[in-house]
Amino acid sequence: MEVLSEHLCQGWLEGYILTGRHGLFSCYEAFAHIVDSMFNQHAKWLKVSHQIPWRRPIASLNYLLTSHVWRQDHNGFSHQDPGFIDNVVNKKADVIRVYLPPDANTLLSVANHCLRSRNYVNVIIAGKQPELQWLDMDSAIKHCTAGLGIWEWASNDAGGDPDVVMACAGDVPTLETLAAVEILRQNFPELKVRVINIVDLMTLQPQSEHPHGLSDKDFDDLFTKDKPIIFAFHGYPWLIHRLTYRRTNHENLHVRGYKEEGTTTTPFDMVVLNELDRFHLVGDVIDRVPKLGSQAAYVKQYIRDKLLDHKNYIYTHGEDLPEIRNWKWSLGTAENKSVE
Repeated sequence: MEVLSEHLCQGWLEGYILTGRHGLFSCYEAFAHIVDSMFNQHAKWLKVSHQIPWRRPIASLNYLLTSHVWRQDHNGFSHQDPGFIDNVVNKKADVIRVYLPPDANTLLSVANHCLRSRNYVNVIIAGKQPELQWLDMDSAIKHCTAGLGIWEWASNDAGGDPDVVMACAGDVPTLETLAAVEILRQNFPELKVRVINIVDLMTLQPQSEHPHGLSDKDFDDLFTKDKPIIFAFHGYPWLIHRLTYRRTNHENLHVRGYKEEGTTTTPFDMVVLNELDRFHLVGDVIDRVPKLGSQAAYVKQYIRDKLLDHKNYIYTHGEDLPEIRNWKWSLGTAENKSVE
């Protein structure tokens, strides 16, 4: 059922799941705000209904937010807002879930879980453009079951401590993080990089705050206690600081995300405008890992020149550089398939 009225679509779905059936509400990410108050009411109703013994469990209210902030190539700034997540995480932990699958197989795994679940509000954020496929189905299921984890095929710190942790949550931030890691590993082969992908955003909270949260020890083992963490996030950067406020020394945590810079432009230019692109991420690592030495000056000049090349090319051609459009991971095992 489809009509250009978000509050009507949510009303349909709420009535539908109250009859004992399961459903999904797909919406442009920026316009999910139209039903902020309806989401609030449903989440509060779920919290209270848990305490009423004669209330039977009902299917979860599932949101699929697509046409998201990073891919509004034709609609522009008016359609660029990832803030619905910020509203959702304010609600009770036993009700809300937020998922950011990085590819098609993780999206299938997350959707399978959400459509079977009951008594939750599940929010899935995933773009609808062709994207690279990082994990096979078995690996995707394991990754989504854990909620987050090290991508060993993209990391090179096995058997020791990393020099830097590259974390990512969201499909576009994952792409840019892996492209940054490739540049780093090609130019600094001695640099030990750990790549962590987060699908279930609530794993970042302590166990005491959310049932999906990691223990403090597991969090420290993954993200380390003293190494720089460069975190590429789909939404507003402050949310990661908020979720991890009791977790880490925030002098070590540097988060990049959406910072209200947007227009009608190319996909890569959107991330450049918000400094979430691979070249800014490489610069963040260089600035925070002193051991890189004089080679860092050459790499900084390289990324500066690449950003100038990008600006000139999109002005002339109206599309991203071929090396950006056609980029694929080249350093280890990954599916690297473009999936519609």
